[in-house]
Amino acid sequence: MNQYKSTRGSAETKTAAQAIIKGIAEDKGLFVPELFPKLSEKPEDFVSLDYREVAYRVLSKFLDDYTEEELRYCIDSAYDDKFEAEEVVPLKKGGEAYFLELYHGKTAAFKDMALSILPYLLTTAMKKEKEDNKIVILTATSGDTGKAALEGFADVSGTEIVVFYPSEGVSQVQERQMITQQGENTHVYAIRGNFDDAQTGVKKIFSDKAFSEELEKMGCKFSSANSINIGRLVPQVAYYVWAYVQLIKQGVLQAGEPMNVVVPTGNFGNILAGYYAKQMGIPIHKFLCASNENKVLTDFINTGIYDIQRDFHITNSPSMDILISSNLERLLYHLSGGNGAEIKELMENLEKNKKYEVSSTIKEGLADFYAGFATEEETKKAIGDLYAQDHYLMDTHTAVAYKVYEDYRKETGDNTPTVIVSTASAYKFADSVADAIGLPKFADGFAYINALNAKTGVRVPKGLTGLENKQVRHTGVVDKDALSEAVRESLK
Repeated sequence: MNQYKSTRGSAETKTAAQAIIKGIAEDKGLFVPELFPKLSEKPEDFVSLDYREVAYRVLSKFLDDYTEEELRYCIDSAYDDKFEAEEVVPLKKGGEAYFLELYHGKTAAFKDMALSILPYLLTTAMKKEKEDNKIVILTATSGDTGKAALEGFADVSGTEIVVFYPSEGVSQVQERQMITQQGENTHVYAIRGNFDDAQTGVKKIFSDKAFSEELEKMGCKFSSANSINIGRLVPQVAYYVWAYVQLIKQGVLQAGEPMNVVVPTGNFGNILAGYYAKQMGIPIHKFLCASNENKVLTDFINTGIYDIQRDFHITNSPSMDILISSNLERLLYHLSGGNGAEIKELMENLEKNKKYEVSSTIKEGLADFYAGFATEEETKKAIGDLYAQDHYLMDTHTAVAYKVYEDYRKETGDNTPTVIVSTASAYKFADSVADAIGLPKFADGFAYINALNAKTGVRVPKGLTGLENKQVRHTGVVDKDALSEAVRESLK
C-alpha cells in the first residue's frame, strides 16, 4: 500500500486517507507518496474511456487504501452534471496549441476539478478512520480556490470551512462569488494584505499546537483545502493523463510520442500534478512554467535561487500574484532524491532569510522545466491576438501561458504538440478580457460580462449569471495577524 511521508524528513508515514484528513505533516512539511505509482495500462488503452473512468484509473493508484466502491462513489459524485461540458474537460485547438479547458465546473475555474472531489475524499476518509471530530477546513485563496472550496464543502456534514482572501487582490467577480456563498458552515474573510500574507497566516495556524489543542477540546480538528493537501493534488494528475489520451484520440499524437504542457503557475500545484503524471508514465517532454510580473518562479527555474525579496505586483492575472509557491517544496523533495533534511533547511532559509539556493542535483533535475513570464500588456495582447486570429477567447491567466508558449517556440523551434492548461473562464476576469479585445470601459464590473457575451457569443457559465444580484452574506475584514481570532469567531 502506498504510504505518504513528509517533505521535511520526519519519520511519520500515513495512508492516503490519513494524509488527506491531516492536510499538513507534524513537521510542517507536505505529504508526498513514498513511491510514484505507474499506470497499469498504456494511455492508448484509455481512448474509449470517459473522464470519470480515466480519473478512476489514476486515483486508484495513488489512493490505494480506498476501496473501488468508495473511490467510484467519490468520482461519480464529483464529476456529474454540475460540469457544464458533457466530456467534463474539453480539449480544443486554438492557434498552434491545444487548450485543456478545466473551467466548466460550478465556479468556472480549474480548482473545481479537485475541489469537487475533495469533500467526498475527506468525508470518506473520516468514516474509514472513524474520525468523530468536526473537520475545520482552513483555506487561503488568491481568488479561485476559495470559491471552489466553499462550493464543495457548503453544508457538508461534519465540516466547517473558513476562507481568507486578500482584500485588494481578487477580481470583482471572484470576490462576489465568495461573499455571496450560501451554506451554514461557510465563513469568508477579506484580509488586509496579499495572498502570501493569507497563506502564511493559515500555515501558522496549522503549526500552532496550542490552538490545535484548543480546537480538540471543542471537538474539532484542522484540515486544508489548499493544494498543500495531497487530496487536492492527486485528482489534478488525472487531467494530464486525459489530455494525452485526447491528443491520441484526435490523431495529433501517436501513442508514445511526447507532448509539452504549459501551465500558468502561482502556487505550483497545477504544474506539479503534470510532473506526477510524467512519473506515472505519460511522455511529457517539457513543462513550461508561466508567470506574470511576480516572476519568482521564472527566476528560480533559470538560476536555482528562490528569492522573495522583491516588489509585489497586483496584476490582471491575480490568481498568480504570489511570491511563496508552496507546492514547489514537493518538487524539490523529489528532485533531491527524497532528502527531507535538505528540504527542511531550504524552507527554514526561506522563512528566515527570504531566499535559498538549491543544490546542483536539484538544478540538474529542473532541466525538464522551461520558465518565462508575461507583463500585463503582453497578456492583453495575447488575448486580443488569439481572438482576432481564431475567435478563441482566453482569460488572463491562460493568456500568460500562451505568451510564454509563443516565446518558447521562437526561442527553441520546438514544435512538439503542446497542451496549454486553461485555468478559468474569460468571464471571471471580464473587465481585463473585454479591454484586451477592444471593448469600451464600463463603470460596473458586471457590465463587462454582458458586453463580452454580446461581442463574442461565448456562453456565460451558469455560476456567473446574475451574480451581482445575489445577497452578500460575508462581510468580515481582518488584519493579516488576526486570522486565529477570525477562526475562533467562526466556530462559536
